[in-house]
Amino acid sequence: MIDDGSPYGLIDAASIVVEDGRVCWVGAADQLPAGMQPDVIHRLDGALVTPALIDCHTHLVFGGSRASEFEQRQLGASYADIARAGGGILSTVAATCAASDSELLRSALTRIDALLAGGVGVVEVKSGYGLTIEHELRMLRVARALASQRPVTVRTSWLAAHAVPPAYCDRADAYIDDVVIAGLQAAHAEGLVDAVDGFCETIAFSPAQIERVFDAAAALGLPVKLHAEQLSDQQGAVLAAQHGALSVDHLEYLAPNDVGALAAANTVAVLLPGAFYALGESRQPPLTALREHGVPIAVATDCNPGSSPLLSLTTAMNMACTLFALTPEEALVGVTRNAAAALGLAGTHGVLAAGARADLAVWDAEHPAELSYWIAGNAPVARFHAGARL
Repeated sequence: MIDDGSPYGLIDAASIVVEDGRVCWVGAADQLPAGMQPDVIHRLDGALVTPALIDCHTHLVFGGSRASEFEQRQLGASYADIARAGGGILSTVAATCAASDSELLRSALTRIDALLAGGVGVVEVKSGYGLTIEHELRMLRVARALASQRPVTVRTSWLAAHAVPPAYCDRADAYIDDVVIAGLQAAHAEGLVDAVDGFCETIAFSPAQIERVFDAAAALGLPVKLHAEQLSDQQGAVLAAQHGALSVDHLEYLAPNDVGALAAANTVAVLLPGAFYALGESRQPPLTALREHGVPIAVATDCNPGSSPLLSLTTAMNMACTLFALTPEEALVGVTRNAAAALGLAGTHGVLAAGARADLAVWDAEHPAELSYWIAGNAPVARFHAGARL
């Protein structure tokens, strides 16, 4: 599977030549240029090869569990009801702050191992369960440590603007100043941040507050992204697009008339069907408008303890097809090329092309549609990280 504009970019009897961890040639084996015979050959016996998958929206570092909230939702409580009663994000904050660094790392490694086993080679990890400078920084240090423990590329997002902690009740603006912006500056100085995120919602932060965070990110030269239009239409996606956001994520309440702003900014729309499924939502993102405007669409697990306890990106692909009517090709592009763009990695990850990193997944499949067709159970038969077979 290569990125050549044809359906799936699929070619038969292909060869991929790798040098110094990057693809230097890909095409039909009988067209291999003279002089490109490699020293080491891996014969894959007709297996399907794709770029390693990219999970561009996760909350992998956290403490505790919220299985009890799952029970509450089955008894009729809404996500917003639970959050207002002190559950939701705040309950995970308490558990995360109580856990040691080693406990956070150990549990996050268990989760990332499940994603890697499913063909993932790049994972985005957000902070957001600390809500103090100390604990937000700690989360990102743990996230960075994942890449030293496993063959994976980790991108980190500063998400201190995730919820208002009790200490700042009715003082959200002060929290933005004291923790979100001040902490961002400290995290940037420590080299812990690849992007800046926020939660723009009635139970979280207003567009005006998020804009202040975005301005602080711009002052540091950091790209932004946003949880937007998940539970209501706050026009956060439009705001994010105005700031040149890499992505806007969720989007169930995005107004079709606002989709043009995303297209103009080349902002990726990240769909999170796991949260849609787990919360029993019924309002779908405006797929028709996204397609008509040519907005790149990505798919991610949104792995988190409350609204999307999902550890399989191929299952998220299936959900995106069955719940949001994506085609299998759109789903695959959504976890490769478009997911890379959502992380600022366009051209270097998520494609099989000269110059791209040789992160590959090898599948026992006759056609790429099988990756979205199976509900779980999909696992690659081999993986390559920077050209090294794992």
